[in-house]
Amino acid sequence: MTEKRSKMVIYPGTSRRLKQLGEQIRLARLRRRLSVKLVAERAGVSETSVWAVEKGSPTVAIGIYANILMAIGIQDDLTLIARYDELGRSLQDAELEGRRRRNKQP
Repeated sequence: MTEKRSKMVIYPGTSRRLKQLGEQIRLARLRRRLSVKLVAERAGVSETSVWAVEKGSPTVAIGIYANILMAIGIQDDLTLIARYDELGRSLQDAELEGRRRRNKQP
């Protein structure tokens, strides 16, 4: 008995951001004058995977994106994702402020 996978829905905004990310990765590779073949070899992936990342494909595993960033020499950029979570910090601060007020009341 095989399990049927549901098709993943990619929202238009997410698709645009992935395409932008892919283009930024492609430009970083080109600025360093690295060929797709060399990046693929360094990343341990196929050239097709490198092209898919550079197109912003949502079906490529995040690990492949990470390996390609490493192969290009910009792996530290991956740690910047969600680093400055302004909304999350505001929500957390509001919750902490609310707790302080409740504790002060008799």
